[in-house]
Amino acid sequence: MYRIPTLISKKRDGNELNALEIQFLIDSVVQKTIEECQIGALLMAIYMKGMTVAETSSLTRAITYSGETFHWPQDWNGSVVDKHSTGGVGDKVSLPLAPALAACGMKVPMISGRGLGHTGGTLDKLESIPGFCTTFSGDEIKRLLSEVGCCIVGQTKDIVPADKVLYSRRDVTGTVESWPLISSSIVSKKAAESLTALVLDTKFGKGAFMKTEAEARQLASIMVEASNSVGVKTAALLTRMDSPVGWAVGNSLEVIEAVQCLHGNGPADLRELVLQLGGHLLLLAEKVSSAKEGADMIACKLHDGSALQTFQQMCIAQGVSEEVAKELCEQNFTKVFRKSQHTTQLISPETARLRARD
Repeated sequence: MYRIPTLISKKRDGNELNALEIQFLIDSVVQKTIEECQIGALLMAIYMKGMTVAETSSLTRAITYSGETFHWPQDWNGSVVDKHSTGGVGDKVSLPLAPALAACGMKVPMISGRGLGHTGGTLDKLESIPGFCTTFSGDEIKRLLSEVGCCIVGQTKDIVPADKVLYSRRDVTGTVESWPLISSSIVSKKAAESLTALVLDTKFGKGAFMKTEAEARQLASIMVEASNSVGVKTAALLTRMDSPVGWAVGNSLEVIEAVQCLHGNGPADLRELVLQLGGHLLLLAEKVSSAKEGADMIACKLHDGSALQTFQQMCIAQGVSEEVAKELCEQNFTKVFRKSQHTTQLISPETARLRARD
């Protein structure tokens, strides 16, 4: 029988925890036999001392199987895919990417999170759409995938319950930027989805958790190894986050840009991320012979309206009224979102060209 204080001390002193010790700690989180202060101490010990690749893989497996995992119909084999980003400012890529992939015939059970640290959460963005619901049971998620092909939802109470506890505690204990904790949180949720393939958007730069390309590459390597260790075919792309994705920052404003992207327009950097991430996912799932072919397929779905139609169907299936979904997808944004009561204009003292946004 292990003692929680002993295991916290072991990690605090920089020693490696074995798989059974990590399993005991995660079981204690789920069974609520660990004190809140002990969770905070454990997270800080991991943050300060780090974890080996073996520890991170063990932590990922323990969190993945702390609850139920999805089991999909046999005819979906090879078609269940997802994407995850390590987070950044203005990152609304998931909103157009999920329906674009579904329009390509994929199943996308995107289990997303809320804002963490300085980054915005995908669920927060979508919930700015009146009526949009992100809380569904496992059976309801299967129904959404059967009817629409994609959904963007929060964690159910039965899927990776350990991560739900740890995720919320990281934000209030100053331990957000821990590579093992970031990796295990991301990968465990995706592994519980029983995916065929996963693409990781690993961001670096001034607006990301990872400031340098070298840091992002190391984190990506950790996540890919952890993901492959639980049987998910995974690739990671390193993308810059020195300025916001697109031009808009803020929940409803980012939804607007996502809809513009679904019309085949919108900011060029957002569109490029959607094409590249989607293209690599289709390649991992062996639906195309190259990432470029996959990107071209995604571009086609953005231009022919099928991705937009799928997004509209997803909104309705997730609680948005048909009228609101129609107005949103027809870009009648003022009929969907309230205008801000307060605005501030920043006027340049001279004529100039904007070179960068911090």
